[in-house]
Order: sequence, then structure tokens, then C-alpha cells
Amino acid sequence: MKSLNIPSLAACTLAACTLAALSLPSPAAAWEALPSKAPAPADNPTTPAKVELGKMLFFDPRLSSTGTVSCFSCHNVMEGGDDHRSTSIGVHGQKGGRNSPTVWNAAFHSVQFWDGRAASLEDQAKGPVTNPIEMGMSSLDLGVQRLRDIPGYKKPFESVFGPGESITIDNVAKAISAYERTLITPDSAYDRFVKGEHKALTPQQVRGMEAFSQAGCVACHSGPAFNGPVQPVGQGFYMKFPTYAANAYVAKYKLMDDAGRLVSTGKESDKNMWRVPTLRNLVYTAPYFHNGSVKTLDEAVRVMAKTQLDKDLSEPQVQDITAFLEALTGAFPVQTMPMLPPTPGTLLD
Repeated sequence: MKSLNIPSLAACTLAACTLAALSLPSPAAAWEALPSKAPAPADNPTTPAKVELGKMLFFDPRLSSTGTVSCFSCHNVMEGGDDHRSTSIGVHGQKGGRNSPTVWNAAFHSVQFWDGRAASLEDQAKGPVTNPIEMGMSSLDLGVQRLRDIPGYKKPFESVFGPGESITIDNVAKAISAYERTLITPDSAYDRFVKGEHKALTPQQVRGMEAFSQAGCVACHSGPAFNGPVQPVGQGFYMKFPTYAANAYVAKYKLMDDAGRLVSTGKESDKNMWRVPTLRNLVYTAPYFHNGSVKTLDEAVRVMAKTQLDKDLSEPQVQDITAFLEALTGAFPVQTMPMLPPTPGTLLD
């Protein structure tokens, strides 16, 4: 964990003095840089061959019933890791009910999906395949058989998982998850700042950092991914949204039309509960919130302040916090398109 190390005023340049003069959070609530590598479970170590196979599967639309929808369709890793629609579109042009969360830094979530219904990346990778709106396969077995019917997949699966019947749904999920664990965006201006590069943030961004803390945003958006404290895999960090519903934003943006985690658990205590999302790379992931109802980042800041903290921020505060959130945009690893094995002529009949 890295805490801020602001130089003394006596030794500062003018720019550094501007930063040092601000009242930033104490070490007890230290700011953390994003790790450059995501942790992997013991039963699914990350290897180059597995990552390459996972990338192939991530980009392959043949895992969908129509042969038209892949993981990439909703999670564009050539940009923000989402699809920029309010809600995603799956097979037969069907619209889903929730905004596509970014896949960038998803490895740092302790649970997956907006409602946390998947305990790990491996669990999450299986879900869309049989979702009737997303990829539309009638069963996971059918999805696996689709891959077995593509001769070119036999060799890469056996090279990663060993000879025999290596094309299984568990191995598909493991490979996709291994690839997703490489989708990390460290080295943002914020990361460099908390590591001691005191000019990495502008004075406005540092004011925004202070305002972000003082307003109470860090109560939920803490940790290196700004998605809450680091939790064991499967133990999610949830928050009610909206917490304060007696305001115009709730109706305007239909924030309570979706009951959140209640939909998957059936527990009344989970009504309007959501996994706290990451705030990294927000400049790439508009529109915002679970229903994609808010189009701009500054408006998202206003909405969150009112619905979660019951605060009306001044316009300078909004702009400063927005500038700070923009500084959470990290360095994206270069992505190359994989070459997929050829399709047998009868595969999609």
C-alpha cells in the first residue's frame, strides 16, 4: 500500500507547494496505486499460451447461437472495454436490461456482474453463453460442442490443458479469465502521483482528489481500483443505490426501476443493492450507471453526490472531482486481434 509523500513547503517548487498546501487524506485512508499484475487463483495460473487461447475465445462469435456475438461485442478492448450503449445488444438484436461494465481491471473485482451474482471471472465467463438475450446458447454443453466441432481448437486446448478431452466449459472459462487478467491499466496520472511524482496531477485534479475525499466518496470508492476495500474472491462489496431517493435524479434517470441484487438472490434485503463499480477509465465508459442513463461524467458526479451522500456540490467542486476522475485513466496494454481457426461449412446450420 502506498501513502502520499508530499514534500515540505520549504523544499517545494511552486507547483509542488500548491499540492502540499492541500489537506489530503491521512495515512489511515492511504491512497493506493493499481498493481501492474492481477492475482490469479491457484487452480488457474496465468500462462502465455492460456492467455492467447483465452483471447481467441473472447473474440470468437461462434460461442453464440447465431455466430454473431462474442465477449468482444459488448466489451471492446480496443477502447473502453464496454460497448457505449445504455444497455447491450445480444443475439437477434435483443437489448439487455443493464449497461455493459468495462472488462478493464475486472480482475480486481471480488465478484462479477453489476449484482455480484458470479463469484469469480471463471464463473462470470460461463454466464453470457446461455443467457437468452446475450449469446443465446440453449446449454453450456452445446457451446462446448460448438468448439469441439472446430478442428482448429483441438491443438491450442491440448497445449494448454493437456491431451484428451480438454475442450470443456471449465477450461473455456479458465482461458477467457486468464486473458481478462491481463487487461490491467496501471500508470495513470493518479498512480504516478501517489508513488511520489508530485507533478503528475494538475492543481485542479489535486483539488478534486481532496474534494472527492472530503465529500465522502471514499467511503465506497476506495482501494486501488476505486471499487471498495480489497475482498476475498466471492465476497462482494455492495452498496444501496440510490441511498437517498427523495430527489429529482432518481425519477429522471429511473434509478430504482431495476431492483439490483434482489433480482438474482430473491432477498428483500438485497433490493437496490449493487456491487460498487470501479472508477478507473471513466472517460472511456460513458454512459454511466447500471442502466446507462447518465451520459456525461460531470452529471454522474452530481447524481452520485445527491443520491449517495445527500449533498449538492458546487459547480467548481463538480468540475474538480471530474478532473480528478479523469486522472484515473491508465495505460492500456496494446491489443492485437487473434487469428481464429477456420469454420467448418456445416457449423452454423
